[in-house]
Amino acid sequence: MSPASAVVVGLGSIGTRHARVLCELGLSVATVSRRGGGSHGSIGEALSTGQVDYVVIATETARHVEALRELADADFRGTVLVEKPMLARPEPLPAFPFAKLFVAYNLRFHPVMAALAEHLEGRPAITVSAYVGQDIRDWRPGRDHRATASSTVDAGGGVLRDLSHELDYLLWLFGPWQRVAALGGASGARDLEVDDHLALLMEMARAQVVEVHLDYLDRAGLRRIRINLSDETVEADLVGGSLSINGVATQYANERDASYRAMHLAALGGNGPVCSFTEGMAVMDLIDASERALHSRSWISA
Repeated sequence: MSPASAVVVGLGSIGTRHARVLCELGLSVATVSRRGGGSHGSIGEALSTGQVDYVVIATETARHVEALRELADADFRGTVLVEKPMLARPEPLPAFPFAKLFVAYNLRFHPVMAALAEHLEGRPAITVSAYVGQDIRDWRPGRDHRATASSTVDAGGGVLRDLSHELDYLLWLFGPWQRVAALGGASGARDLEVDDHLALLMEMARAQVVEVHLDYLDRAGLRRIRINLSDETVEADLVGGSLSINGVATQYANERDASYRAMHLAALGGNGPVCSFTEGMAVMDLIDASERALHSRSWISA
């Protein structure tokens, strides 16, 4: 049976979505916002009002650890879901007392991605090309994109972190990574201090050549992965909702919140491919290695 009570910490666009989806799933949802507008002003206050079984951390990336420590200090023992990525920077973490700790890589639950994972069945690939791009100016209508957490280093922004879904699903499908090289940076095209475009070249345990393209620039918006196996070419179009095998496409319905609902149900029920704490930290390891490769202009090995 699903827990009856949840707390969402952080009421930006993603925290608001989590709260709405959990309400639609029938949970009693309280919210915490340090800027006001939430049910409570602190995590301790929210936990003191009664039984809470599920907590979603949806603050700025740079504040995730602070929220997790507050939960631990309040002796919370339920299930925690942290928005991706797990951290802004790699750092040692204590042994948290939570029953379960997950990371919110909801693209694992996109119907096209789920169909792709089922089709691959762990088979090795020869080449993999993953592309994600969307103009950051279109992300949050009505807000100056330069004033959002995505645009600032201190908040944990930049394409490697914001678009780390690609790193997660590549590790999930083909990992672990073995070596990585990187090119890219801050182009100036969107007046940002963070990296707005990046290309990675990787070798992974189950893929000989992996190319990853991440950007805040693409005017049309695209999210695709193309895979060459020994006997098949497979392309997953997550925006268009199709999975093509040797050019023959199957369409999948993709309602906007479906992957979030499925992810929450998996976290609450303890089933499904929800990203574990260990897997979330593996993404952070790859982010760190990619940045070291970018700055050193050299290959970084695992």
